[in-house]
Amino acid sequence: MTLIRRMFALWLCALMIGAAAHAASATRPQRDVTFISTSDSHYRETERKEQNERNRITVLEMNEIDKRSWPEKLGGDPIARPRGVVMLGDCIDDGDRVIGGKHVSPEQYRFYVADFGLDGMDGLLKFPVFDTWGNHDGPPEGREKHGFSFQAQLKRRNRIRLEKGLIRAVSENGLHYSWDWDDVHFVQLGIYPANRQREGVRYSPVWHDPQNALDFLKKDLADNVGNSGRPVVLMSHCGVDTDWWVPADWKEFYEAARDYNVVLYLYGHTGTGVRQWAPEGAEKKWLCINDGNTTTGFFVIQIVGQRLRAAYRCKEGVKITRQPDKTEVYEWGGAWGWRFLVDQKLER
Repeated sequence: MTLIRRMFALWLCALMIGAAAHAASATRPQRDVTFISTSDSHYRETERKEQNERNRITVLEMNEIDKRSWPEKLGGDPIARPRGVVMLGDCIDDGDRVIGGKHVSPEQYRFYVADFGLDGMDGLLKFPVFDTWGNHDGPPEGREKHGFSFQAQLKRRNRIRLEKGLIRAVSENGLHYSWDWDDVHFVQLGIYPANRQREGVRYSPVWHDPQNALDFLKKDLADNVGNSGRPVVLMSHCGVDTDWWVPADWKEFYEAARDYNVVLYLYGHTGTGVRQWAPEGAEKKWLCINDGNTTTGFFVIQIVGQRLRAAYRCKEGVKITRQPDKTEVYEWGGAWGWRFLVDQKLER
């Protein structure tokens, strides 16, 4: 009789544990993704290292962000540990340049990697970084003049990311890639999401070559998202305010992704801010975040359940005075604050 009672007690305990687990899973959101977005770090060589020092202060604040809380207007609760940091190009200031007889690009790149690392264990940054290139990072591999290619390094880093399981898919040319955090799909699209520079644009078709990013986007969404309806986050260096990526290109980009659940488009290059955008005549607008310069701050973004919230963590009271000799005096008292608050319900 004692044995029967023990078996019944064990069965009842297992039943209660199972019920509790089921209840917890029913109330727990199916997705809870926190990450950081920044761009335009513009790392420089030793002779102009002030830029790097300002970036380093920002990276240290990124490392501490899970000890901070969301602004009160966004709930005031603790910020979760970020899954990673997306870096949207212009990582270095001079991708293929000699200054005063010195090839500065390799040194700038070393400073960048020392701070941002790759997987969260090999640099100052505590989280994996998912970077791309911008117009300052240099031309396509093989088109550089001085023997160092940022894009060659990006391809190498993407191979390592794939090997480590940090990303899911990489383009044939090794530049564009995608991954998933929970059921949210992220696509990193290089300098801007087109296949090539449009005819008639007056800028360098070599330095501004998007190298088939649009074709990668189409294939990636079809292969990895399909008709699932799950959230999609798109990223590139340039946004819909750039004069070598023109409105006709923007429309093609929108059309390529319009049938998917695009919840956010992230970009850098031109400043900091938040906007809703769609090409003329389109009904659904995309939330767009222009994430600014790393020296100034970064966006913290969370997609949890059917909610997206974001805020710009920024240095307050920065004063930069340009001297007659064109040098700059940088003053900052050490205070951090929040700007550009976003709290948006996802449509589906």
